[in-house]
Amino acid sequence: MFASRSPLSRRQFCLGGASAALAATTPLPLFAKSPKGSINVAAIDRARILRAANGYLKAEPITITTSHSTRSAGGLHDYFSEGDYWWPDPQNPSGPYIRQDGFSNPDNFNDHREAMVRLSLIVPALTAAWKITGQRRYAEQAAAHLRAWFIDPLSRMNPDLQYAQAIFGVTKGRGIGIIDTIHLVEPARAAQLLLESDVFSLDDSVKLRGWFAEYLHWLTTSKNGTEERDAKNNHGTCWVMQVAEFARFTSDASLQQYCRDRFRTVLIPGQVAPNGSLPLEATRTKPYGYSLFDLDILVTIAQILTTPSDNLFTFELPDGRGLRKAVAYMEPFIADKKFWPYPYDVQYFDDLPVRQPSLLFAGLAYDNPQYLALWRSLDPDPKVPEIIRNYPIRQPILWV
Repeated sequence: MFASRSPLSRRQFCLGGASAALAATTPLPLFAKSPKGSINVAAIDRARILRAANGYLKAEPITITTSHSTRSAGGLHDYFSEGDYWWPDPQNPSGPYIRQDGFSNPDNFNDHREAMVRLSLIVPALTAAWKITGQRRYAEQAAAHLRAWFIDPLSRMNPDLQYAQAIFGVTKGRGIGIIDTIHLVEPARAAQLLLESDVFSLDDSVKLRGWFAEYLHWLTTSKNGTEERDAKNNHGTCWVMQVAEFARFTSDASLQQYCRDRFRTVLIPGQVAPNGSLPLEATRTKPYGYSLFDLDILVTIAQILTTPSDNLFTFELPDGRGLRKAVAYMEPFIADKKFWPYPYDVQYFDDLPVRQPSLLFAGLAYDNPQYLALWRSLDPDPKVPEIIRNYPIRQPILWV
């Protein structure tokens, strides 16, 4: 729906001189009329965007080549992470790790994941600041990080996740590790906007899109990629979100359509119950957090892929299952989680909810002021690393 709206012109994005100064100082109304609801995200988020972006102006790029684990089967440019819930076996300390669902092992190698999460915080914030002020310095700094990660041969990441979420003594990498690159979705959205400026050369633009095209090919053809695609729970949802946004960035219309079809024929039928709950997430040891997370991803898919002729927000199965029902089910428990009908999460329950993007995107799509008001009331900038890791859409000004 919203991806189909006409983007701001290059002139509007690249304000300079007095125009940029005026844009940086003129207050914006909190509410502006629009065809879908009335909320001015730029005005609401202006202070937090500039506060974050100004803090990142001198931050040097850190890519996966900055660190390497001896447990990785890959090379310096290969992303590596380890399965969250896998621990040494007390009965066999030198043998294969064993699983403790819901409890993350703090001794895992997390440097690459943390570097990617850092990228996902920095680039969208800088791009958002550029979008609302037109000041080139923000765009240039965002571009520097994107070049380091995806273009510079000395520091770029290889476009695959062959060694993600490995398990000591069990596997060198798993399809389930593809969930780690949900943190490239918002940087890809930012990159699309930045390509409308002149901070990238034509050669850089081709190489940047080329990296994501290569990664898309790996996601859709490799053993790990197809295993993750076929996962029944939030992992399969995250695969679709990634492929949808990366296909949008690379102008791959066939993959975008594939994701629309998969949303209608696989994700909604396989994940949404008749009452709107997400039963595959509700059975986990963190049912509240996983339900929030999966709902956010489902709604973000609709935000990416909806067109005037194919509205995923209004799509429903014959029995009524769809996003409308899923958001309506979860919204009361976001407003007051003490009514949550399932067991409380074994970790981080007190740190949720945050400013879930599902509320904003659905609030606009359904013209629902209750959703929008609840979205505004929640914390947009959590500090707990585990919450940040499961909250990949943080700069809605890039999306609406």
